[in-house]
Amino acid sequence: MTTIKLLPDLLISQIAAGEVIARPASALKEILENSLDAGATDITIRLAQGGIKLIGITDNGTGIRKDDLLLALSRHATSKIDSLQDLENITSLGFRGEALASITSISRLTLTSRQPDEKHAWQIHAEGGQLSDPVPAALSSGTVLEIRDLYFNTPARRKFLKTEATELAHCVEVFKRTALSRPDGRFTLQHNDRIVYELFPADFPHRIAAILGDEFRQTALPVNEQVADLHLSGAVALPAYSRSARDQQYFFVNGRFVRDKLIAHAIREAYRDILHLNRHPAFVLFIDMAPDRVDVNVHPAKTEVRFHNPHALHQFVFHSLHKILSSPSLHAPTPFLQTGVISPVTTENPVVYSRPGHQNSMPLWFNPTAAQPSPAAYHTDIASSTENRYSGVTATAITRQSENEEIPPLGFALGQLMGIYILAQNSDGLIIVDMHAAHERIVYEKLKSDMENHSVAMQSLLIPVVFEASSLERLLVEQEHDTLHQMGFDITALSPTALTIRAVPAILQDSDSVRLIRDVLKEIDRFGSSQLLAEERNHLLSSMACHSAVRANHALTVTEMNRLLREMEVTERSGQCNHGRPTWFSISLADLDRLFMRGK
Repeated sequence: MTTIKLLPDLLISQIAAGEVIARPASALKEILENSLDAGATDITIRLAQGGIKLIGITDNGTGIRKDDLLLALSRHATSKIDSLQDLENITSLGFRGEALASITSISRLTLTSRQPDEKHAWQIHAEGGQLSDPVPAALSSGTVLEIRDLYFNTPARRKFLKTEATELAHCVEVFKRTALSRPDGRFTLQHNDRIVYELFPADFPHRIAAILGDEFRQTALPVNEQVADLHLSGAVALPAYSRSARDQQYFFVNGRFVRDKLIAHAIREAYRDILHLNRHPAFVLFIDMAPDRVDVNVHPAKTEVRFHNPHALHQFVFHSLHKILSSPSLHAPTPFLQTGVISPVTTENPVVYSRPGHQNSMPLWFNPTAAQPSPAAYHTDIASSTENRYSGVTATAITRQSENEEIPPLGFALGQLMGIYILAQNSDGLIIVDMHAAHERIVYEKLKSDMENHSVAMQSLLIPVVFEASSLERLLVEQEHDTLHQMGFDITALSPTALTIRAVPAILQDSDSVRLIRDVLKEIDRFGSSQLLAEERNHLLSSMACHSAVRANHALTVTEMNRLLREMEVTERSGQCNHGRPTWFSISLADLDRLFMRGK
């Protein structure tokens, strides 16, 4: 018969280590949080063999007193909370008092630390949970922690570690999160005695460029929204910079990196309608709130949290980002950064330096005091618009305009390329527009607005269109007559085998009405009843817009091209078509000069 007995403290720590310290990156995360909680602003990380052989961290924090060194490596010992009230108002990154004890039980550890008022540093050693007494050591200030041979005494756990490259990648990811959360700090990462990153204190945009690459920074939109005590800040990338994986998604709550399905859903919903297929958005976002409104004591790894009012937070994040992403896109990424003609600084380079005063060009949003022309100023009736003066003229005429007259953000049309693209010139250089994709977005947003306002304008056809219809199509027309009428269609049965179209939505009057109605009926059949149709309405409207958008090889006059440009400047989400593809790109004059080696 078995008996119940207490487990030894060392075994308890080793069991806890399996949950808290899943891999070298887990240990690195816990130690970095301790350094930041100690006020460190300069942290150097040394790794060997992906962190399996060595994790060394040196910081300039406040240090640990001699009398606290042994306690710091003991289970459930912490300086950050004293009571349940403290636990419900966590302001530090660490608080559980488990990490160092767990690491100590499965590694060979050396801890050296010195507080400013002490004459010298003190050092202790630990091996497999056995601690030495503190001895004097040399250290100017701060703390040095060395963790060697992780899992040396738990071979069952060690054999589940991945390759050196994989474990290093996880450690680098922890480093990135930490550096993004504290752009004012200096962070250095070395692996096998080779510098991987050296980041100097910088502003947020430069830290983004150093960690995620200059392309992310140049396509990023600023976020700075506040409601009551909720503050959302950071940057979200334009959909054109979407990723095939969720590798550039960083969300911090009160400075702590977290993964939360609620927040992920809110962000994904904000990108709906503008993200291409299975692509994923890129973002670095920070939410600040009262500490008693979020529970961080959910899991030992501390990357999961619970919010006291999750629905309100979801709506706040969604509406904040939806507003930013819905604005007409008046700047776009340069295609040369994406194709590699001009190589950006990326985190894939062996060494990335970020120093104050870095002279990379900055997008407009990083200068909040810069004046920006209102796109609405250019949205005027075509008959009275200043663009009439440029119809049929070349770029020379644009450069000769009055000095007091501003050029619209998307400039003035120069002509068409291969019947597919509109070429325009603005004050910065060349604008290239995919005319079908741009027109598709404009029509789509107009249809959505009209449907929401129940004001879809109908255009009666001078000659009704009669076409042969299947029995299913005739049945759908009868069953969904009210839905079709709400969408702007007047269609009835002419005979047992034919339907007649008498009116279509005014905005779609130039489309192939038979093909359009057949596709609409097909979508209605796919979604089922009118109630289901309402949920899938946008997908249906997108299909309708695609039918009516101008096609390739459709010749446009300069006036028509300029009208399209003006509409883009005032249309929500105009930077992407309904399927998430970019609608336009900008090539600066400086980029063109580099291509042609001007000034070389």
